[in-house]
Amino acid sequence: MKRALLLIAAALTVLPGCGEQKATEDKAIEETAPEEQVAKEKKDMKVETKAFLDAYLEEFAQLEKTYNLAFWTAATSGKKEDFDASGKAELALKKLHSNPERYAEIQELLAAKEGLDPLDVRSLQVAELAFKGNQLPAELLERMVTASKEIELAFNTFRGQLGGVKFSNNDLLEKLAKETDTEQRKAVWESLKQVGGAVGPKLVALAKLRNKAAVHLGYKNFWDMQIRLQEHDPAQIVKIFDDLEKLTDAPFREMKEKLDGEQAARFGISPEQMMPWHYDNPFFQAAPPAVAVDLDEFYKDRKKEEIIELAAKFYTDIGLPCDDVIKNSDLYEREGKDQHAFCITIDRGADVRTLLNIKPTAEWMDTSLHEEGHAIYYTGIDWNLPYNLREANHIFTTEAIAMLFGALGKNPTWMVAYAGADEKRVEEVKGPILEQRRREQLIFARWTMVMLNFEKSMYENPDQNLNGLWWQNVERFQLLTPPPERDAPDWAAKPHFTIAPVYYHNYMLGELMAAQLRHTLAGMSGHTGPTSELSFNGRKDFGEFLKEKIFKPGMSSKWPQFVKNATGEGLTAKHFGAEVK
Repeated sequence: MKRALLLIAAALTVLPGCGEQKATEDKAIEETAPEEQVAKEKKDMKVETKAFLDAYLEEFAQLEKTYNLAFWTAATSGKKEDFDASGKAELALKKLHSNPERYAEIQELLAAKEGLDPLDVRSLQVAELAFKGNQLPAELLERMVTASKEIELAFNTFRGQLGGVKFSNNDLLEKLAKETDTEQRKAVWESLKQVGGAVGPKLVALAKLRNKAAVHLGYKNFWDMQIRLQEHDPAQIVKIFDDLEKLTDAPFREMKEKLDGEQAARFGISPEQMMPWHYDNPFFQAAPPAVAVDLDEFYKDRKKEEIIELAAKFYTDIGLPCDDVIKNSDLYEREGKDQHAFCITIDRGADVRTLLNIKPTAEWMDTSLHEEGHAIYYTGIDWNLPYNLREANHIFTTEAIAMLFGALGKNPTWMVAYAGADEKRVEEVKGPILEQRRREQLIFARWTMVMLNFEKSMYENPDQNLNGLWWQNVERFQLLTPPPERDAPDWAAKPHFTIAPVYYHNYMLGELMAAQLRHTLAGMSGHTGPTSELSFNGRKDFGEFLKEKIFKPGMSSKWPQFVKNATGEGLTAKHFGAEVK
């Protein structure tokens, strides 16, 4: 780095006629008290750190905003030229963080962190993580980005065929939910998996590219690298999920036995004949509607526009308004548009947006609350923090908030107050509603185990039989019967392997923290009984707690300390366990 080179040059160079001056300087140095010299060096390092961060963060902010806008445009248009522009902008951002001189400078500054301001140290630490994952040859970076964007485009524009007709993902999911004929359900399920065949080989090639990059940087593989760059300990993550498997095993088996009995009766088959297409979600990551009550009954008569209006009113009532977010957002289905849902902060400031495809269903009520939960987190971060700390404390903490609020769409007290559900009807089916929520938690927990273990194994050996590996994990964790003789890349139909690789474990950590937050808020409010019945209605004190303890700190501390500061204890699975037992 320049500073080091200048110091070396100064040490080696003696200018003609300067001997007398040098002697005077040497004498002055000898007379300087040690503590004064140390103080001067610390001051110099602070000045140098500020200069580095100012320059880096300004450039980072400009490039990130350009990329975020390009990503948004591509997701809302589905046009190839927009995906190309998004890839170009992403590559520019990666190249910023691939600069070896800047990376070396960060490491040198961190070596002297004892004399720096804590926020500057944290900003440098976060920057180091960003640079560490991008110290790659430009050609390899470009190949990875190009491959990823090609697969993203395929997902956004792919439409599954059923009987020779193309359908959107939403349309196929609706057909799967309504169809009662087993053979027809199987056909719809297979249509939902068709995208896997289109992108599977490309995903394997991308996994190998990612592994090549990880090994180049000194990691075992891409999974190992991503976990560590997320400030996780790989052994800790594996242990958490091993513990979670044991914690949920008995409740899940008991629940699924009852669920399979209900579903089998619906289709006129025996429980032993249940297959993956007999569940309404093609990955069995969500619970089928309860027999006693279909939660869609509380939303189906609403206009799609009213779903987002309900979410907006609720957030305003707890002191966390999201009206500006909604104005900036893209909320309804359109040809070529991304068929899923996400939230994005364009500038780590006021411009926060959500992409949704809202329909009047319980699932989209949950999703609307979920994505606006991400949004209010972003808007609540202290904008005075250094730019790269103006982010959720961790990716799992923003998931925690999104899940905390998303679950309210199926909370009896919330449904009466905001969805306008008939109070007598809700009281009549309160038990099944709460049991449905428990089923969702258990099913999702087991699904995340599939994702974690499959993805870890995939990056450990991308050349193995991934199709078979997928169904081995599905059978172990979800207790589903693999389709006989099926050999297709069903796993590849999940877009997260492309757009959010090595991410899914954070959803489950988010569920754990959401349960921990419910426990904390229940204690604040004097709530007794199941936390699934905790009322958030009009609770501005809840909103204020979240603003101060969760949103405002941003990334100013590492997540273990952050969680302890917010809830009084480290992240634990015990509160989630108490909710599902």
